[in-house]
Amino acid sequence: MTAKPIVIPTKLNPIPVWKRGIDLCGATIGLTLLSPLFIVVAVHIKIFSPGPVFFRHQRYGYLGQPIFVWKFRSMHIHTNPEVHQKHVLGLTSDDAQLKKINNDADLIFLGKWLRCTAIDELPQLINVLKGQMSLVGPRPDVIPVDQYREWQRIRFVVLPGLTGLWQVSGKNNTTFNEMNQLDADYVQRRSIWLDTKIMAMTIPSIIQLVLQSYSETEPNS
Repeated sequence: MTAKPIVIPTKLNPIPVWKRGIDLCGATIGLTLLSPLFIVVAVHIKIFSPGPVFFRHQRYGYLGQPIFVWKFRSMHIHTNPEVHQKHVLGLTSDDAQLKKINNDADLIFLGKWLRCTAIDELPQLINVLKGQMSLVGPRPDVIPVDQYREWQRIRFVVLPGLTGLWQVSGKNNTTFNEMNQLDADYVQRRSIWLDTKIMAMTIPSIIQLVLQSYSETEPNS
């Protein structure tokens, strides 16, 4: 069932002119510069897991409308994506940390690395070009808008982002409520300066997550 959109947006235009300009320039430059990496990742996926290179998954974006986001496929083709959705829905019922589901057995070779480094998310630059996403904003979620509390739905009055305040503020060390508080804070403070700061913090935050993931899987001495 399609989620009902939020009735009254805070703005008629989901994205300011300055933000759309940055998105178009950033996505175009990013796709151009990253094209060699895209080729390498595509070849890797084809070698180690026959099937499509890209994976399209339904998420919920501006005003709660469903969109299909692009990702590099990091899991085997037989994997059921509903398992992830049920896991996320379970985290909304309490205030547990937003830890990713342990599904290493379903990942292709180096699939976990693709996820830790967020390389699997880079094809969403296509969504940015299409105007379905922005470079910065709340992440498009698998949870329909009607599953959110009223105060949490503010995240849907802006375009979802490739990165955001939540991603650079601890991400997997936060709870569902903390994530929504960060998203609400971003919506209320959105500016060119905040977007620039978040983009500058994104790569260091990814490196920190990779190091954290490595330390958690390292055997005890």
